[in-house]
Amino acid sequence: MAGIYIHIPFCKQACTYCNFHFSTSLKQKDEVLNAIMRELDMQKNYLQGAPIETIYFGGGTPSLLSADEISRIFEHIFNHYPVEHLKECTLEANPDDLTPQYLKDLRGTPIDRFSIGTQSFLDKDLQYMNRAHNAREADYAIKAAQDAGFTNITIDLIYGTPGLSDADWKHNLSQVAILQIPHFSAYALTVEEGTALHHNIEKKKAAPVDPEQAARQLEQLMEQAEVMGYEHYEISNLAKPGHYAVHNTNYWRGLPYIGIGPSAHSFDGKNRRWNIANNTLFAKNILMDNKLAYEEEQLTPIQHLNEYIMTSLRTMWGCDLDKIEKEWDADLAKIILNSSYEYQERKWLVEKDHKLILTNPGKLFADRIAGDLFIA
Repeated sequence: MAGIYIHIPFCKQACTYCNFHFSTSLKQKDEVLNAIMRELDMQKNYLQGAPIETIYFGGGTPSLLSADEISRIFEHIFNHYPVEHLKECTLEANPDDLTPQYLKDLRGTPIDRFSIGTQSFLDKDLQYMNRAHNAREADYAIKAAQDAGFTNITIDLIYGTPGLSDADWKHNLSQVAILQIPHFSAYALTVEEGTALHHNIEKKKAAPVDPEQAARQLEQLMEQAEVMGYEHYEISNLAKPGHYAVHNTNYWRGLPYIGIGPSAHSFDGKNRRWNIANNTLFAKNILMDNKLAYEEEQLTPIQHLNEYIMTSLRTMWGCDLDKIEKEWDADLAKIILNSSYEYQERKWLVEKDHKLILTNPGKLFADRIAGDLFIA
């Protein structure tokens, strides 16, 4: 099985924390979309005929596309890729884009899942992040999507925002249950270099992020999610039983996928590839020069193993030592197990059925633990 990721590099406005590739100018939209469709045609053999299980429109803001534009992209996918086993087609959407008419139009496309960029149900948070919507629009968009027949919905929430009290964070989490959303993602606010947020904090125009607040609110997330009946199946993702995100879960499982569009990443099982992060050059290379512009890295077996340790440890299924023995080497599995004993003694890790699984306290130190388990 494999997945297709489509990167739509356009937004109405720039969120202060975002470091993804996007443009707030739509002048090149038609040109870039034509290049995306042409790239789908050119890359039809990249996955070597692997059945496509998921299609994911990310960005940027894919909900800036019309239903007709989305349908044209699907047409190119269906013409060149085996989609008989397709399970999930996700569209990332901003709440202010999900009007009743747009939702009605999307019913005529293969889109069957929304990832709604809610981020918060509090206006003060949304203003801090420079989001294009307000709290009322977030609530309305979710209900409008449900009324239009879209039941497979996930939303994003951000914690650790300056001024977000623990009571406010509890309110945001409670809205997930009240609105009967089957899946949600929760991320700590991070300050990336080059973003407006980083600049504003450096210039003391914005309050800095408090790591202790973020850690405390992650603990609150784990406690409240369990009470609400959500499984914390990946450090940043929670779902009602059976409602896991198929596309992202396949990333963590190490399955191949192809990324289409400027800055999009691909993985064929052995090599990683990423497209040029420039809309003009991306379109020119494909439409005028009939060539792809990307960089590529061939993973060594150890690099591949370390990636598996990092991604699997973030999930509730854990790092499978039997899998490591089978696909890499039994001695490497023993080294990893020996390295884990320190964290098992701290109750940050447990070994169950020859799998290493993070405990809730251990999730606060996931990157540190994974790094210490890496094979040098």
